[in-house]
Amino acid sequence: MKIALAHKRLNLRGGTERDFYRMAEGLRDLGHEVHLFCTEFEIPAPQGTFAHKLPLLALGRTARLLSFAILSPRAIRPYQCDIVIGFGRMIRQDIVRSEGSSHRLFLQKMARREGTLHRFWHRVSFYHRALLALEAMQFRPQRYKKVLAVSREDKRELMAACGVPENKIAVLYNGVDLERFHPASRSRWREKIKKQWGIPMDAPLVLFVGSGFRRKGLDRLLKIWDTPRLHGVYFLVVGADAQLARYRSWGEKQAKGRVIFAGVQKNIESYYGAADLLTLLSFQDPFGNVVLEALASGLPALVSKEVGAAEVLTGELEQGILADADDPRELTQRIVQMLDGARWSSLSRVARETAERHSWKRYFQELERHLLTVAEPAP
Repeated sequence: MKIALAHKRLNLRGGTERDFYRMAEGLRDLGHEVHLFCTEFEIPAPQGTFAHKLPLLALGRTARLLSFAILSPRAIRPYQCDIVIGFGRMIRQDIVRSEGSSHRLFLQKMARREGTLHRFWHRVSFYHRALLALEAMQFRPQRYKKVLAVSREDKRELMAACGVPENKIAVLYNGVDLERFHPASRSRWREKIKKQWGIPMDAPLVLFVGSGFRRKGLDRLLKIWDTPRLHGVYFLVVGADAQLARYRSWGEKQAKGRVIFAGVQKNIESYYGAADLLTLLSFQDPFGNVVLEALASGLPALVSKEVGAAEVLTGELEQGILADADDPRELTQRIVQMLDGARWSSLSRVARETAERHSWKRYFQELERHLLTVAEPAP
């Protein structure tokens, strides 16, 4: 098949961007002709694929949003692709690859946590109004054939907020690179990373990976790091945020020397190898690729129930799902339990076994099946 993949930009900085790149590689490897349509190419397209630059109105983020959504389908049409898969807001595509659930529900969740000024801004912001309008337009029945949700929770939210019929939406969990992310990273990297950041070798290490600290729950963790039960436990934050300086200062006050901000790191597999527990306490996260990466590395994960990847945590790993991530006592207790050395080996083994059920090979087999049903002419 001749397949078009459309996204605002091509880079590897965010989870969605990495999924976009990996999908291009996977479909190419299955023998399909893959065309990438982006407004920006910050890195070269995968070898063997075709890159096309989309028109862009570079007059602010709202103009960029609208130009991608409206102009992209027109620019793609002359290439006569069998299937168009859209990442992000586009007013027409064959398959919507959900990357963030409903923006309307996101704003509602934000409103419960933001102050009055922020809530007012979200109501009057032209950018947010434009996003809501595009969301409504994108999910009109005639503008798409199928939606691929990244979790059951993502599916429920899209059905409730956007009116997507159940027969037009399918859940397809993301995949993980089982060779790059592997339990062998522990023996290879644990000592090196701990020495690099001045962490005692015998100290338990909790890891946070992500950008957009507040949405991903870093505040919830920093609030408890001065509690006596966590004395001696180190916390390593990998990622970037516009408020990084403020978070550094906060971490220093909460637990001097035991909260470390490492910034963005390319060799993230080495950090999984150094840690004893991954935390992701987002108040909205359709999936959370870092959870699968950690599991593949044999690293147990502690997540809020709002994280879509919580759905893959079964059996022993279910203790890593928090019913109320805002409860400091429950959060502290669960961290202590999951750092228990007597149980850690068992959790690590089950983590790897769980990740092995979510290989990229399985993902692309399922993806191709969905593409074939959409490419078939309607009866």
